[in-house]
Amino acid sequence: MTAKAAEALDLTKTEQGTASPKEVTNKTNKEEKILMKRVLKFGLYGLLIMLFLVGCAKQPQENIDAAKKAVDEGKAAGSDKYLPADAKKVNDSLAAALNEVKTQDDKFSLFRNYDKAKEMLAQAKSDAEKVKADIAVKKEEAKKNAMAGQEAVVSSLKEAKALLARAPMGKGSKADVEALKGDLKGIEDGLPELQQLIDKEDYLAANDKAKAMKEKADGIANQVKEAMSKVKVKKGAKGRK
Repeated sequence: MTAKAAEALDLTKTEQGTASPKEVTNKTNKEEKILMKRVLKFGLYGLLIMLFLVGCAKQPQENIDAAKKAVDEGKAAGSDKYLPADAKKVNDSLAAALNEVKTQDDKFSLFRNYDKAKEMLAQAKSDAEKVKADIAVKKEEAKKNAMAGQEAVVSSLKEAKALLARAPMGKGSKADVEALKGDLKGIEDGLPELQQLIDKEDYLAANDKAKAMKEKADGIANQVKEAMSKVKVKKGAKGRK
């Protein structure tokens, strides 16, 4: 076979689809590049998904702020004073929720999950709002008690003064009567302070003060009644003689 015939035969084979070693290599390289592009593409997608997940696992600051605000508003309304047990429960709930947030903060970012913390914060907020609403009822009740106590003090003072005006003034008793009048004046001088407590809406303190003032006024009245009773008994004994 001549050289020209051989060359013609090779050309025919090439045209019929038989690739040379160089063409096979080029084709393989091209396929590898395509595969590499696909790998990089999917890798990029995976990285974006990972970043999305990390972004979703952020500390629930809005939930924290809302829960803290509700608790602080309850304290400002007097939760520790009017509903101490409920206030403690709310404070404990908030502390537990914040502790759960910290537990998640300490984890690697990919493993953080604040769902439980959000639920706990929502519960703490709800409890705090309920306590605040209940305080209004308790406060109104305390106000009524304080004002009733104030009226009771005035009534007891009036009775004690009336009794002192009729108190026996025998030998040695004048000094006692004057001392009791001084005690009554001290109680009466405390009325403006009692009113100030009511004006400041410190109803629990006002109620406690009113009870103490009434107890003193009633004690004075009882002393005068006892003295009058003794005098009456003595007069009765003399009359029988």
